[in-house]
Amino acid sequence: MTFVKKYLAWGAGVLALLVALLVALPGSKPRGFDASGFGNLPILEGGRVKPLDSLARNSLLVIHSRQGFRHEGRMVGPDEWMLDVLFRPQVADQQPIFVIDDPEVISLIGAKQTKNRNYFSFADLSTHLEEVQKQATSAQPIPAPKRTRFQSAIVNLFDRVYLYYKLRNTLQLAGSPGLAWELQSLGNPEAGMRHKDLTQLAHFRMLPPTTAANPDAWQSVGQALTAASSGGGLHPGLVPLAKLNAAYATGDAVSFNQALAEMNGVVTTLKPDALGQAGRELVFNRAQPFFVGLSIYFVAFLVLCVSWLYKPELLRPTAYALLLSGAIVHTIGLAARIILQGRPPVTNLYSSAVFVGWGAVILGLIVERMYRKGFGTAVAAAAGFASLIVAQNLGTDGDTMEMMRAVLDSNFWLATHVTTITIGYSGTFLAGAIAIAYALKKHLVAKVDVETDKALVDMAYGIICFALFFSFVGTVLGGIWADQSWGRFWGWDPKENGALLIVLWNAIILHARMAGYVRERGTMVMAIFGNIITALSWFGVNMLGVGLHSYGFMDKAFVALSAFCASQFLLMIICWAPARFWEQKPPTRA
Repeated sequence: MTFVKKYLAWGAGVLALLVALLVALPGSKPRGFDASGFGNLPILEGGRVKPLDSLARNSLLVIHSRQGFRHEGRMVGPDEWMLDVLFRPQVADQQPIFVIDDPEVISLIGAKQTKNRNYFSFADLSTHLEEVQKQATSAQPIPAPKRTRFQSAIVNLFDRVYLYYKLRNTLQLAGSPGLAWELQSLGNPEAGMRHKDLTQLAHFRMLPPTTAANPDAWQSVGQALTAASSGGGLHPGLVPLAKLNAAYATGDAVSFNQALAEMNGVVTTLKPDALGQAGRELVFNRAQPFFVGLSIYFVAFLVLCVSWLYKPELLRPTAYALLLSGAIVHTIGLAARIILQGRPPVTNLYSSAVFVGWGAVILGLIVERMYRKGFGTAVAAAAGFASLIVAQNLGTDGDTMEMMRAVLDSNFWLATHVTTITIGYSGTFLAGAIAIAYALKKHLVAKVDVETDKALVDMAYGIICFALFFSFVGTVLGGIWADQSWGRFWGWDPKENGALLIVLWNAIILHARMAGYVRERGTMVMAIFGNIITALSWFGVNMLGVGLHSYGFMDKAFVALSAFCASQFLLMIICWAPARFWEQKPPTRA
C-alpha cells in the first residue's frame, strides 16, 4: 500500500511536468497562416536581436496587460495580432485592446463607464487622439511622483497609443496599398516623403545587414526603401516581405507560407545565427515556464492545505512532488533566460523576483526534506507563487531581457554581488514566511504541538543565519563594485542603506535570540518584520526616484507595497497575541 501511495504522489509530479511540456508545443495555424513561423523571424528592437514573437508579446502586455484577447468569439494570440497590426491595420484598429480604468479618461474619449466595458479599440480612440495628446503633453513635464491620478492615466494611455501607432506604420504606412506598391513606386519623388515617414515611425528593424562588415546594421523598411531609391540596390528581404504583406491582406495562406519560407532563406543567408537564436527564444516564450511554475506552486499549496484535513499520508508527499515539479520548471526557465541573455540570473527587477522565488523554493525543498512536517512545502509553494506573481506584474512594462544599463554591464559583478545579495533576499523572505506559518498555526490549530512549534522556530533561525551570511557578503561585494564603478566604497545611497539594514536586522534577530532577549514568539515576530525591511530595500528604493541605484520611479507599485507592509504589521500583531486569543474569557468578579 505504501508503495502505491508513493508512486501515486510522484505520478502527480510527473503529470505536472508533462503539462508544462505540452504548453511549450506550437499551437494551430490561425486560418492556415503560419503565424508562429512569422513570429520566429528575427528583428532588431531595443538594442538586441529577438524574435518578432517577443515584440508582439511585450507590446500586447504593455497595451492590453495580457498576451492575448478575445475578439469576435475567438482568442487572438500575439503573433496573429502583430500580423493584423502590420498588414491589416484596418482590422487591428477594430480590436478592443486598450484598457482604460480611469473614469476621467473614459469621459475624455466620450465613452460611458460601465461595469464590464473598459476595453477600447484604436478606432474608438481615433476621434479623441488630439485631446489625449494635448492632455498627455501637458502632464509629461511633471515628475511622475507628483502627477495626479488622471495625469498618470492619460500619459500611460498616450504612450500605449503611440506604441500601437508606430507598430502599424513600421512595415507600411497605414492606409497605403501596401509594401508591393512602395516597391513599384521607387524613384517617384512623392515616394521619398513616405519612405522618410516609414523611417521615422519604425518601431523595429526587420531586415538583416547585407554585409558582414557591420553585423548590427539592421535596416527598417523605410531605410531600405530610401537606400534603394538612392541607387543603393534593393535589399533582398523586401520582395518576400512584400509578398507576405499582399498574401496576408488578401487571405492567401498558401502564398503567405511560401513567402515566409523565402524570407527565412534570406535571413539564413544574411545572418545565419539569427534565426536559430530567435527560435530558441520563441520556444521559451511559448513555454511560459514562470507562469506554468506559479500554477504548479498554487496547486501544490492547495493539495497541502487539503492534506491537513484529509489523508495526510498520501497528499503531503503529493504536494512535495508537485513542489519539486514546479521547482524543475522554474529552474529550467531560469537557466533558459541565462542562456538567451548570456548573463547571470539577476539583471533587473523582473529577474530578481524570479530568482528570489527560486531561491526560496529550493531552500523550502531542503527544509522539508530535513523536517518532513509539511510546513517547508507550504512556505516554499507560497513564496514561489507570490514572487512569480510579482514577476508577472513587473513583466507588463515591456521587454524583460532588455539591454543592460552601463553601470550594470559587468557579468562578473552580476554573478557575484547581485546574485549573492538576492539569495539573501530569498532567505530573509523564507524565514518571514515560516514565521507567518507559525503565527497562523498558533491561532488556527486548537491542539498545542510543542514539537512542531520548535521545529518551525529552528527552521526560521537556521535560514536567518543563511540569509545573514549571503546578505553580508553581497553587501561587501557591492561596496567593492561601487569602488570600481564610482570611486567610493560606500556613499549612503538608499539602496546601500537598505542592504545594510537587512544585514543589521538579521544580525539583531540572531543576537536577541542568543542573548535571551526574545524567545520563540519574539523571534518569529522579528522574522516577519524582516519581510518589511527586505521589501522596502528591494522595491522601495525605486519609488524614491533618487540615488545611483534608482532605475525608474515605480508609482504603480506604491499601493501594493504599502498593502504588503500593512499586512506584515498585522501578522506581527497576530504572532505576538496569545494563542487563540479570541477564546480567552475575561476573569469574573467574585
